[in-house]
Amino acid sequence: MVVGFEKSVSATKSVPSSAKKTLSSDSVINFARGDPTMYESYWKRLGERCTVVISGNDLMSYFSDAEKVCWFLMPELDHAIRRLHRVVGNAIADDDRFIVVGNGSTQLFQALLYALSSPNEPEPISVVAAVPFYSSYPEETEFLCSGLYKWAGDAYSFDKDGPYIEVVTSPNNPDGAIREAVVNREGGKLIHDLAYYWPQYTPITSRADYDVMLFTLSKATGHAGSRIGWAIVKDKEITTKMVKFIELSSIGVSKESQLRAAKILGVISDDCQNSGPNREENFFEYGQRLMSERWEKLREVVKRNGVFSLPKYPQDYCNFIGKYTDSNPAFAWLKSKDGVNCDNLLREHKLVTRCGTNFGVGSKYTRISMLSPDEEFNLFLERLSAIQGPPMERLIVKG
Repeated sequence: MVVGFEKSVSATKSVPSSAKKTLSSDSVINFARGDPTMYESYWKRLGERCTVVISGNDLMSYFSDAEKVCWFLMPELDHAIRRLHRVVGNAIADDDRFIVVGNGSTQLFQALLYALSSPNEPEPISVVAAVPFYSSYPEETEFLCSGLYKWAGDAYSFDKDGPYIEVVTSPNNPDGAIREAVVNREGGKLIHDLAYYWPQYTPITSRADYDVMLFTLSKATGHAGSRIGWAIVKDKEITTKMVKFIELSSIGVSKESQLRAAKILGVISDDCQNSGPNREENFFEYGQRLMSERWEKLREVVKRNGVFSLPKYPQDYCNFIGKYTDSNPAFAWLKSKDGVNCDNLLREHKLVTRCGTNFGVGSKYTRISMLSPDEEFNLFLERLSAIQGPPMERLIVKG
């Protein structure tokens, strides 16, 4: 899921990703956040290829293209986004679709809630998502205390008549499952959050073709600090309302960040299209290999200790990779076999995770980021291996 900053989970002496050399056996490591720092080594290896130089007199206007609906979208980024989706084959982004850039997908999610709701309705439109849903959906929906929309919980149990907005996250955050709409009733409007529909996380089986599709640079390439997200939208009216929301909340999106994102996406596309004899591993091949290796190690540890279980995912043919591949989600959806509070059990071993209750399910589940640097991930595996079974005095989950 792409919206919302991963809430900081309180933990004494929690270690930031930049403090790699300070890790020790006593370090508390935070795996509750989805900070994609594992890709740093790849981009370091590319050196100056992604460097962007900006002069003091550049990019001074608010406007990028005053004739376009999304007037603050840089043409360079517009081109790079459409090109990358064509190269990867994960979404239709042809010229008849609108691209809206946002300050991360958090802002785009808020813009969509505004654009898909109506001030003429007698009451706020209900916003739902199927459990387990991304933990920030409820908070993001309720944060502005809007009279236009309200959080209405689990899509599986939603039975209210009238219009509604359903958020479909696929692959899903937290459990990595491929999702479709659940409610499927007249008056429904859908937001398809495809933040993780990239080859390193899941087989690319088709070009997604929905009315509204959300993507984010943070999960596509790992550049979370640039705060770039984009929506692919079919309808001009919805696009116009989204642009108005972003205009009023931030008067557009940083051109510096857009140019950096355009450069990075362009380099990825170049490498993916390079079929020469001296071609090197492109970014998505690198990410798919790294994620596959991490999941293989994690499954082996979980199998040995017998305390936890992980979801199983079917293999599928990836059109981008050109062969059958496994799903390797960005998060591990860990379940305690004995029904104990999984989050509390891991905290006793100095591992901070995000409890299942944040995702609308019980505390026997917890979510663990798979995107941390190698040193943190290896220490995580080491500590997980040391857990051989919960003592009898642990609290048993009641719900």
